[in-house]
Amino acid sequence: MAEIGKGVTAGKLAINVQKKFTRAQEKVLQKLGKADETRDAAFEEIVSNFNKQMMEGTKLQKDLKAYLVAVKTMHEASRRLQDCLADLYEPDWFGKEEVDAMAEDTDELWTDYHQNVTDNSMISMDTYLAQFPEIKARIAKRDRKMVDFDSARHHFASLQKGKKKDEAKIAKAEEELGRAQKVFEELNVELQDELPVLYDGRVGLYVNTFQGMAGYQEKFHREMGKLSQNLNDIMTKLNEQRLAKKCGERAGMTEETGSSEGANHSKTPDSPPKSAVTNGSDGEMPPGFVYKVKAVHDYAATDGDELELKAGDMVLVLGFDNPDEQDDGWLLGVKESLWLENRDISTKGVFPENFTQKV
Repeated sequence: MAEIGKGVTAGKLAINVQKKFTRAQEKVLQKLGKADETRDAAFEEIVSNFNKQMMEGTKLQKDLKAYLVAVKTMHEASRRLQDCLADLYEPDWFGKEEVDAMAEDTDELWTDYHQNVTDNSMISMDTYLAQFPEIKARIAKRDRKMVDFDSARHHFASLQKGKKKDEAKIAKAEEELGRAQKVFEELNVELQDELPVLYDGRVGLYVNTFQGMAGYQEKFHREMGKLSQNLNDIMTKLNEQRLAKKCGERAGMTEETGSSEGANHSKTPDSPPKSAVTNGSDGEMPPGFVYKVKAVHDYAATDGDELELKAGDMVLVLGFDNPDEQDDGWLLGVKESLWLENRDISTKGVFPENFTQKV
């Protein structure tokens, strides 16, 4: 209750108390069926739509906030992952500068995406919902004024039906009824005009919100897709660089071994042909031999250039004549059993690296 002397006079306070008492009394009489109540089914439906609209808007606002929190969390996780990649990427590896620049571009994409959703969808939703408390208060005021109108109507009717009519009281009651009716009807008409328009406006808000979100997401994923493709290309080149380096090292070792054996056994008639590579007690290895792997899973070939594998098969991995032809995660090789049997590499084929284990 307001304190007297702070904008509320004793007279006004008494009037407010009397109004509350009169309204409470009127509501009791209506509930007991001793007084009729003004009802407007059309307006009640309008208010029901308003409450539904407010509830749905509040839920959407809550979910948007949760989405923004998730975006921020993903941004932070992405930043840590990109920083980790940049830290472990050695300076002499292929694409070092591109990897560092990619980390900055990725961070900027996440920042822009979060800002776009906040500045447009989130702020728009906050502005939309900000109008509901004031309208809700007006609806409540309209309901109170309707009770005042009913109370004034019943008071006027009771004075008219009284056995001893007091014309002065009747005139005063009629005047009060007129004022109560006017206040109620003004609020009622305003809300009946505004609420349907507000309810229809929810469609435009939802369209703008989700259409905007779709646009931000499309742009974000399109640009992020380009960065992801660039990273994939860099990783492919790095892997090719690694394989080429290994092939070069093994080729150097082979030449060194071949020269040594040639010097010691130049007159031996059974020395291996120049087209083959010797690898210690394993015998001749095929040209381009890199290392040996063992199949740990069965693999059913799905194309003519693929190698069929059974768990336990030993495979001699070969280098690609053209490194650009090697797909990421795939190796080229020939089964050791077939090579030892006929020294023929025409049976070579590609196979998934993750189906084998290096030995």
